[in-house]
Amino acid sequence: MASNLLVLLVLVAFSAFLKADGQLSPEYYRGTCPKALSIVEAEVRAAINKETRIGASLLRLHFHDCFVNGCDASVLLDDTGSFVGEKTAMPNNNSLRGFNVVDDIKAKLEKACPGVVSCADILALAARDSTVYLGGPSWKVGLGRRDSVTANRTAANTFLPPPTSNLSALVSSFSVQGLSFKDMVALSGAHTIGRARCTSFRARIYNERSIDSCFAESLQCNCPVSGNDNNLAPLDVQTSTHFDIQYFKNLLNKKGLLHSDQELYNGTSADSLVKKYSTDTTVFFKDFARAMVKMGKIKPLTGKKGEVRINCRKVN
Repeated sequence: MASNLLVLLVLVAFSAFLKADGQLSPEYYRGTCPKALSIVEAEVRAAINKETRIGASLLRLHFHDCFVNGCDASVLLDDTGSFVGEKTAMPNNNSLRGFNVVDDIKAKLEKACPGVVSCADILALAARDSTVYLGGPSWKVGLGRRDSVTANRTAANTFLPPPTSNLSALVSSFSVQGLSFKDMVALSGAHTIGRARCTSFRARIYNERSIDSCFAESLQCNCPVSGNDNNLAPLDVQTSTHFDIQYFKNLLNKKGLLHSDQELYNGTSADSLVKKYSTDTTVFFKDFARAMVKMGKIKPLTGKKGEVRINCRKVN
């Protein structure tokens, strides 16, 4: 009897070690910060109610974090006199948003349970909660990531696919992160919400043939050949604040805003998936959720690696 109890205790201890040293778990904060998930969700809802677009921005933050050295909140670090991070890298500078929302969430969490919930986990939860609140699918977010103590500007400039990417470049960018072709197409569906700057789609609306002419003309008034670089256009012209399958329907009609969007439906191997997602919300939501779980597992810092930042903008 005593020996069986000893074996059980060893197994429990070993299981806890595994979870702390590499495995993410949706229950990670159950004992240390039981209100963590509800705090994040409430703050995300409040932020979206104040500005609907911020939901897309929070989802994008998680993506831009995970694609650079893994999901470690490196994207949140501010530049200093002796440190240049990822915020001012080409794909992020004057483009990424939502940092103040993350600060607000972190402040609430620090008040509830100081030094417990990582900034990397905040990004993962905020991405999920934003998607759900805007009408998209839900998924169980594995938790237990820790925060990096550095960032990689060069990697941000290298591994984040630009809006000018062709299909092969997109496939390569996602493959480097361990994400499949299907993951790539499904995750691109995140462009069913949000907006993009004129600089991201100017070349497409003036120079490309794989675009509906009326759609291109409608965008040219707000995005002239030169100037007004920061003017915005919805990635999904019909329902830019609702997470749905309209993005894929737009691609069928040559109304993808970005060159990289339309590359998914341009006589390529991605065409069949785009067609499937454009008619089946259930399938798209399922594949998107699975891909988000997979993306959230890209090289997390766990165990004793990294730290839990008190302020998401700087190392402790």
